[in-house]
Amino acid sequence: MYDGIMNAGGKKPVVVLAGRPNVGKSTLFNRLLRRRRAITDSMPGLTRDPVAAEALLAGKAALLVDTGGFRLDRGTPGSPGDLLDALVVERTLRAVEGADLVVLILAAGEVTPEDEEFIALLRPLRDRLLVAVNKTEGGRLAGETWNVLRFGFDRVFPISAEHGDNVEELVRAIAERLADAPAEGRAPAIRLSILGKPNTGKSTLSNRLCAEAASIVSDIPGTTRDVVEGRFVWKGVDFAVLDTAGIRRKSRVSEDVEYYSVNRAIRTVGEADIIVQLIDAPEGFSGQDKKIASLVCDKGRGLIFALNKWDAMPDAKNTFNAARDSIRFFFAQMNYAPVLPISAKNGEGVGPLLNTAVRMFEELNRFTETSKFNAFLERAQAENPPPSGPRTRFKIKYGVQVSTNPVVFRLFVSRPSAFTAAYRAYVCNRIRKDLSYRTIPVTLEIRSSGGEKRRPR
Repeated sequence: MYDGIMNAGGKKPVVVLAGRPNVGKSTLFNRLLRRRRAITDSMPGLTRDPVAAEALLAGKAALLVDTGGFRLDRGTPGSPGDLLDALVVERTLRAVEGADLVVLILAAGEVTPEDEEFIALLRPLRDRLLVAVNKTEGGRLAGETWNVLRFGFDRVFPISAEHGDNVEELVRAIAERLADAPAEGRAPAIRLSILGKPNTGKSTLSNRLCAEAASIVSDIPGTTRDVVEGRFVWKGVDFAVLDTAGIRRKSRVSEDVEYYSVNRAIRTVGEADIIVQLIDAPEGFSGQDKKIASLVCDKGRGLIFALNKWDAMPDAKNTFNAARDSIRFFFAQMNYAPVLPISAKNGEGVGPLLNTAVRMFEELNRFTETSKFNAFLERAQAENPPPSGPRTRFKIKYGVQVSTNPVVFRLFVSRPSAFTAAYRAYVCNRIRKDLSYRTIPVTLEIRSSGGEKRRPR
């Protein structure tokens, strides 16, 4: 199995979509998932890292993997583009080797030298190979589809990934071939998303966590485009880790592809339990880092500030304390979030990072009984009473926790309009301290208890 992408604590069969660039792999991937997961564009070679997602194919649970395109021409030898192309092809071949089933995708009416070389490489895998000929919408080029049989395939599936023609037939064939594949295992317990500016080490950290090069690592900014998902187990706890594209200011986003990459990275905030925000320790943090952290806070997700490349920092006694204090000052509204020094490259600090994530996940999923919460509210108001002026007076009548992960408490107040930001901050801080939600954001919803009179119009 290609363990860099998947399979911690139990295994689903792995279905890999493969082929040369621009034959419609990502379009088919999205259609099989019934949602837009991989970025699609007419630009050849858009997908670089294998992108994985769980899918239900005719009732059969599987892990579906979209791969980069197989190329013969891999750029100018020795150039950065050549290096990336070679890495993409290597990653594709490794995914294919570890698959339970490979779906080779060709384009109708166009068998190229790249197709022929890839077909030759796949011959040893014929017992776990299906062939789909894409771009045959409305029967277009259907006659030429059968010419592919000259390569010795028993069957081909003419499809249109974009329009859905004959895709269900392909899905049924996939499910039939997976009938004897391993059964579904347990799902990952904790979903981590790694966010940060370009070149802060996100893919390096992701690969270290998964003990496998699931993401391509390069000094070229913007190497990661899609969200790359890997899985691993830490001290018996299942994790899924989402490696994302670097997030930078809108004014520096120069391509449509990068725009979609950045938006896909931002979307993972809502899909994850905990965000690991990587900050380049020698470079320091910026206003863009603050925007990322604020987004995480607004979504109620757990947040860990990870100061990466700490091995390059001066070995002075107070270096970390100074960096942590600076972050506390710069991110004042998120001073509950842990700050940890790490080196994704050599693994220093990764253990404490994961231990922190486990504790944080427990807090995110903690539920406080209503009676206990209201006893807490009585103590908090007694120790620091609300304002008592005629226009500022209010009282918290009762409260209840309405959700976990994110943690939300609803307070019913006699005069919601008088409930100040300062008192909100006081209640949140007391909740963290007294009820042990120490490292996560806490959201308060303020509702009227029915005692506030409306002003006459």
